[in-house]
Amino acid sequence: MTNTILVVDDQSSVRQLLQDYLTEQGFRVVTAVDGQEAIYSTRHDPPDLILLDIMMPKMDGYQFLRLYRKERQTPIIIITAREEETDAVLGLDLGADDYVVKPFRMRELLARIQAALRRSEKTQVSFELLRAGEIVLDERNHAVTVRSAAVAVTPIEFDLLATLMRSPGRVFSRGDLVDLLADSGFAGLASTLNVHIRNLRLKIETDPANPDYIKTVFGIGYQFHKPE
Repeated sequence: MTNTILVVDDQSSVRQLLQDYLTEQGFRVVTAVDGQEAIYSTRHDPPDLILLDIMMPKMDGYQFLRLYRKERQTPIIIITAREEETDAVLGLDLGADDYVVKPFRMRELLARIQAALRRSEKTQVSFELLRAGEIVLDERNHAVTVRSAAVAVTPIEFDLLATLMRSPGRVFSRGDLVDLLADSGFAGLASTLNVHIRNLRLKIETDPANPDYIKTVFGIGYQFHKPE
């Protein structure tokens, strides 16, 4: 089945470049010039992945993320200019999965797209129900509940939490998590892992500054603590 990618960028040259390249790679490509048009598009033609510019008229990438993440958890990769790279981290806080910096290499972008789609597809065919304390992770329905309340997580946050919960007590180095979650082609996770861990803690921990579940093992990485 052909995956659909939505390209959201106000620059026609960028939209055309990405559309031509990704079509050649076998994807179906839909485009939008701003967040407002993108919201309309996603509601009538849901994509499998979104490439999202930040600085756009009418509705920028941040506004789009805030609205869209209330509706769907489709993988989103931000496309940003180098001078806006810090702003891209805010996009991760709002629910994006990764970002690439212009000018980017097409093969690198393709690797990140493929890795994000693999993660998304994997969560749809795994059927474990993981429990730890007040957290329940349902892989069949791609759902997380904390203290009986549904929590919205992005695909990469879901995979990250599932990986940690499957091996409580194991100390994962940063390299372990990057390799397990992102494949060798998804280099972006190495620079954004801390942000995803922080966002997860904000969503599942009673006190994110003093986490009960996702523990930092200083100098090494992270460990999931399962309460007795």
